[in-house]
Amino acid sequence: MKNSSLIVVYGSYGYTGKLIVNECKSKNLEVVLAGRNEQSLKKQSEQSGYPYKVVASDDLAGLKKLLEPAAIVIHCGGPFRHTAKAMSEACLATGTHYTDITGEYQVFESLPLLDQQAKEKNLTIMPGVGFDVVPSDCLALHLKNRLPSATHLQLAFTMSKGGLSRGTKKSMTEGLGDGCFIRQNGKLVSIPMGSKSMEIDFGSFKTLTLCIPWGDISTAWRSTGIPNIEVYTGATASMISNAKRSNYLNWLLRMRWVKKFMLKKIDKQPAGPSDEKLHGGRSYLWGKTWDDSGKECVSRLETISGYLLTAKTAVLISEKILSGNFKAGYQTPSMAYGADLVFEIETTKRKDA
Repeated sequence: MKNSSLIVVYGSYGYTGKLIVNECKSKNLEVVLAGRNEQSLKKQSEQSGYPYKVVASDDLAGLKKLLEPAAIVIHCGGPFRHTAKAMSEACLATGTHYTDITGEYQVFESLPLLDQQAKEKNLTIMPGVGFDVVPSDCLALHLKNRLPSATHLQLAFTMSKGGLSRGTKKSMTEGLGDGCFIRQNGKLVSIPMGSKSMEIDFGSFKTLTLCIPWGDISTAWRSTGIPNIEVYTGATASMISNAKRSNYLNWLLRMRWVKKFMLKKIDKQPAGPSDEKLHGGRSYLWGKTWDDSGKECVSRLETISGYLLTAKTAVLISEKILSGNFKAGYQTPSMAYGADLVFEIETTKRKDA
């Protein structure tokens, strides 16, 4: 029996999962905690008062049983290239809306294949409901609206008081050895890591940035139809040099034993940024579009720290879907809710140049 207000948070005990559960709790939402680690789930259940279910991410029958009563899942159990397939299949089988917090372009490329099935079942499939990719997706659509003839889009982001969670580091580790990707004439094209970098003016400061294979090379294309897209992130000169050097080690970085070694080291690190960085940090985004005639537009966006934003936007989008405010089929955040969705997060500012 479906409960039209029940949210399953899968991977609820990870750094970002905990933030999402806390946000749900603050809004008195009905939640079931889920994941593969019973000890972590039990502890979180005692602290939050929410019930829990132990299910492995590759147990399709178990996932179907978990999702049967739920209206929506917020999937936080990455790396998503390994877990999104089973979770999305279980959602389609049980009539459950699918959302996740991935930034992995591979997932954004694979889930649109489920568009027709989701439409037939009147379900939303929306990966990337967190920092990846809500603010950048909204910025991309805003720029497209400013310059409808745009043929090229560059996006960039950086943080003050940054820091990565263990989950983010694991997702990045899984991608090591794959090189960098951009979208060129509508197709994903591989380029050497470190081959594209530039200084970007984020408004109140300038910094070096490095081209990376971020989720927007997939999502912004679907949101805007712009065929040429590059994404950059704040970097130091030494990070850019290391990225260039990594090209000679791709064969090694792709090896499973190397990844396993690195993942074990990550498990020993802190779960994520400190509370001071989480609540005191800010996220800065920049975007530029231009067309073949030479017209161009630049816009900048500033908002709260990435992980805090992820918790707020993931829950905000879930609330919209639960209230019946959703579009069936594969969606990006801005396709479903427009370029101004990110302004529902307090203190977000956007400036057009």
